[in-house]
Amino acid sequence: MARYTGAVCRQCRREKLKLFLKGDRCYTDKCAFERRSFAPGQHGQARVRKVSDYAIQLREKQKVRRMYGIMEGQFRQYYKRAASDKGVTGEKLLQYLERRLDNVIYRSGFADSRNQARQLVKHNHFLVNGKKVNVPSFLVTPADEISLREKSRKIEAIVDSLEAVARRGVPTWLELDKDGFKTTVKSQPERQEITMPIQEQLIVELYSK
Repeated sequence: MARYTGAVCRQCRREKLKLFLKGDRCYTDKCAFERRSFAPGQHGQARVRKVSDYAIQLREKQKVRRMYGIMEGQFRQYYKRAASDKGVTGEKLLQYLERRLDNVIYRSGFADSRNQARQLVKHNHFLVNGKKVNVPSFLVTPADEISLREKSRKIEAIVDSLEAVARRGVPTWLELDKDGFKTTVKSQPERQEITMPIQEQLIVELYSK
């Protein structure tokens, strides 16, 4: 499966927004975006030029894609599914992204970044309704229970992340049982619970061309 292996801090600088791709490091003064908030490359500090509507739409799509750690082909597939569903396409797209297993694990507090959550899923640390699932893109549904395997409950990275969960908070569509090392999907994610500055309508306009 294709994935981005470059420096993730460049992505935040390119989008001019802290995407929290490195977990706890992003909350410290070691964050590269805090020290160099301009775009990467030799022209990163060049004079700001007027950008087209297409460029604005493209940057919004790239920002969301990088935020969730998804390659272009898979992101486009999510859009096509969202466009064929009933309801507001942009909100449906964000629901698909939020329902990914790696995102649910991150949002529940088992990992301090989506990239770390993706690695934990691939290494068979989590169960969905008691069954092993090692596919990060697995889509959860209401009433699903995601639990940490017994053998994995002493992993330092997971324990530390759970200790810091209060800082990020857990969305109301998820119910975390911290002592039981499990989380339950209570409902579909609501748009207002996605607090990052996302303008999904720009993505819809881009793909509608």
